[in-house]
Amino acid sequence: MRRHACRISLTLALTVFPALGQQPSDPSPKAAPTSSSTEMQRIFQEDQSARQKPASSKLEGMNIYRQDAARRAAVHKLLDDGALHSAQDFEYASFIFQHSDNADDYLLAHTLAMVAVAKGSDSALWIVAATLDRYLNKIGQPQIYGTQFHKTPDTPMTQEPYNRVLISDALRQQLGVPKQAAQQKQLEQFTAPSK
Repeated sequence: MRRHACRISLTLALTVFPALGQQPSDPSPKAAPTSSSTEMQRIFQEDQSARQKPASSKLEGMNIYRQDAARRAAVHKLLDDGALHSAQDFEYASFIFQHSDNADDYLLAHTLAMVAVAKGSDSALWIVAATLDRYLNKIGQPQIYGTQFHKTPDTPMTQEPYNRVLISDALRQQLGVPKQAAQQKQLEQFTAPSK
């Protein structure tokens, strides 16, 4: 009776989920063009230019915020159109989405960075860590790599909340993230009085 029930369960599982009965397919992605999108490069350069100096007024800050939203919409279209192919395209797209204030955008940025790494970009390892830290902070959880420094008008610069024990410095190094001692020096530089 028990053997019969197992066969029925397996048959039912294969009926409901037919892919379970198939041989695994080749997990490697099909060869795609590796040339970078000139449109993605242009959007990334605009994004980085907007961050060369801090906004001098609230109005300027709101303008950058609107431009960031427009860049995200443009990159969404490129993604929907299948126009991004190279590791660099996906790394650049990740930077665009991490300049949001939305948890879903941070998760998308994280995913895009992982695609860039899968396509061979070692430089995207840092943005993989940074986007996960941003996502964790946004949902009220401690960051785990220490990539995020922030402050409010009434508080000094901080990395908190930060779970410093989950990820070792050796793992941080693998992702291009500074060790905790170097992060502490960076924090001290941020909080040192201006001369």
